[in-house]
Amino acid sequence: MVSMLNMEKKWVFPLVITSLICTILVVTCFNMGLVSSVHKINSIFSIFPAHISMNQRKPGYAESKIDTGPLPPPSGPALPRFAYLVSGSKGDLEKLWRTLHALYHPRNQYVVHLDLEAPAVERVTLASRIANHTVFSKVGNVYMITKANMVTYRGPTMVANTLHACAIHLNRSKNWDWFINLSASDYPLVTQDDLIDAFSDLNRNLNFIEHTSQLGWKADKRAMPLIIDPGLYMSTKSDIFWTSQRRALPTAFKLFTGSAWTVLSHSFVEFCVWGWDNLPRTLLMYYTNFLSSPEGYFQTVVCNVPEFAKTVVNHDLHYISWDTPPKQHPHILTLNDMDKMIRSNAAFARKFSQDDPVLDKIDKDLLGREKGSFTPGAWCSGNPKCLKVGDMNKIKPGPGAQRVRQLIAKLSTKAILGRDQCK
Repeated sequence: MVSMLNMEKKWVFPLVITSLICTILVVTCFNMGLVSSVHKINSIFSIFPAHISMNQRKPGYAESKIDTGPLPPPSGPALPRFAYLVSGSKGDLEKLWRTLHALYHPRNQYVVHLDLEAPAVERVTLASRIANHTVFSKVGNVYMITKANMVTYRGPTMVANTLHACAIHLNRSKNWDWFINLSASDYPLVTQDDLIDAFSDLNRNLNFIEHTSQLGWKADKRAMPLIIDPGLYMSTKSDIFWTSQRRALPTAFKLFTGSAWTVLSHSFVEFCVWGWDNLPRTLLMYYTNFLSSPEGYFQTVVCNVPEFAKTVVNHDLHYISWDTPPKQHPHILTLNDMDKMIRSNAAFARKFSQDDPVLDKIDKDLLGREKGSFTPGAWCSGNPKCLKVGDMNKIKPGPGAQRVRQLIAKLSTKAILGRDQCK
C-alpha cells in the first residue's frame, strides 16, 4: 500500500506540470487565432469610408470626442472661357484694335481678321501691334489670320470665315467653352469679369442663337433666289449677283433664320467643323447660293439636329436697333441709345461708328476703361494698371454681371420649358 502511494506521488508532479503546459499552449493558440481574426475583420471594413467605422464607435471612445471641423465644400465648375472672333474690313483697323482691348481677358482666346479688302498696310500694322504688344506676346492668346480671306457681306464667304475661326480655336486650344463672333463695329456693354461670372453657373452646352422658322418675306426674297458670291473665286471684292433661276424651299430639312451674331457652345462648334453627321456640310453647300446665309446657317444646323435643338436659347445677347420692318442694316448707335442699351441687359451692342462719343460713355460708365488700355479686371496687375497679368483665375464682377444674369435667367426659363425654341 505504501509503495502504491509513493508511486502516485511520483506521477502527480509530472501530471501537474504537463497539464499546466497544455493549458498555456491552448491559451496561446486561442490568442493567436483571435488576433488573426481581428486583423481579418478590420481588413474587410477598410473597404468602406473611414467615417462609417468611426460612426459605429461608442461615444466613450476618444476619437469620437475629437472635433475635426466641417468638411471643405466641394469645388464648383471652373470659370468659363470664351473664344472670340473679331473681324473687320477696309478702314476697320482702329475700330478692331479698340474692340479687342475692350474685350480682352487673359483667360480667353482671340482670333482677329481683317479681310482681303483691307489694305496690306492695315493688316501688317495689326500683325505688328499684336506681335510687339507686351501682354499679347506674353500670354499668347491673340492670333491673327495673316492669310486673309475675301469676305462678302450677305454671302457664304462670311460663314466660311466664321468656320475658319472656329477651326483655328479648336486647333489652338481645347480649353474654352463658348465661341463668340463679333465685328469691329461691335462693342461690349459689360466687362469680361461680368460675362465670366454670368456664365459661370450655366450648362456649357447652351447655344445663344436668335432664330425662327417663320421666314415671312425672306422665303421669297432670300431662300428661293439663287445668288453667286464672287468672294469664293475672286481676289477683289464685289457684291453678290443673282441668277435667273429660282428654287423651291427644301423638304429634306427645315429652314430657320435669325441673327448672324451668335454664342456657340464648344460641343456645337465641334459638330459644325468636324461634322460626324453630314448635315453641316450639306447645309454649307446649300447656303452657298442663299442670300444672307450668315443669318440662317447656324440656325438651320442647330434646329435640325435633335441633340442640339434642345440646347438653343433664342437670343444673340446683342442690343441692335432695327427699323420696323427691318432693313438690310441696323441703325448706327449714338448717345441717344445709351439708356436703351443698358436696359436691354445685353452683353454686346452694335453698330457703332469709329470713336463715336457713345463708346467713350460706355468705357467710362460701364467698363471703367481708360483710353488705349484694357477693360480692368481682377487679373490686372502692374503700374499702370493691367500692364502685367496677375491671377487670371480671379474675377471681380460688377453691376454688368447682374444685368446679364437677369437676361439669361429670363431666356433660359423659356428654353427649359421648350417655349420659343426651334419653333
